[in-house]
Order: sequence, then structure tokens, then C-alpha cells
Amino acid sequence: QVQLVESGGGLVQAGGSLRLSCAASPSTFSINSFGWYRQAPGKQRELVASISASGSRNYADSVKGRFTLSRENAKNTVYLQMNSLKPEDTAVYYCNARRWRPTVPEDYWGQGTQVTSPQ
Repeated sequence: QVQLVESGGGLVQAGGSLRLSCAASPSTFSINSFGWYRQAPGKQRELVASISASGSRNYADSVKGRFTLSRENAKNTVYLQMNSLKPEDTAVYYCNARRWRPTVPEDYWGQGTQVTSPQ
């Protein structure tokens, strides 16, 4: 079992910045990838950014150039730095850890953290 605890959400004016953190326990051993997803009211959950075990990163087109995902292995923590926030970034953000077993994905989710960027 992997537990994920997110922090760092909040209310910030459009154009501002926030940094989300996701701490994994007991360890990130055997985790193949981490991702940040978000879900706005009335919309489906969507992938915002992901990082593989090798460090390869992917970003949704809507956040490229504004959001940066990083990983601190010593702390079993991944971060999502969000700059130039827009009202459309308002959503609950969820951290995800995925482990392949070996062809079936095993997903773990955090509790979610609210990000609000009003106009």
C-alpha cells in the first residue's frame, strides 16, 4: 500500500503561483510513475502532469510553460509548481502513484487539494 498526502492548495489571484506537494509513504519503491490530476466542478478528472521513474515528464497542453513537476527522491515527494495561474485552473488537484503489476495498473490517490484562482 502507498499513502499519498497532498498539501499546498489555496486561493490565489489570477497570475499568481502555488506549489503543491505530494508526500508518499512508506516509500516510492516500485512506483513506476507519479501524476497530478485535476477535476473541476461538472468535469471529468484530467491529467495535468506526470513523471516516470526514469524522470521523463509529460504535461497537458493547457499547462505547458506554466506548470513544472519535480521530484525529490530523498523525501519521497513530488511537487507541482504552478505559475501564471488562470481561472480555468480552478479545480481539486489529486496526486496519483501508479505501479504496474506487471500489465495491470495499480493506482493510488491522495485526498485532493483545492486550488482556486478567481478572475
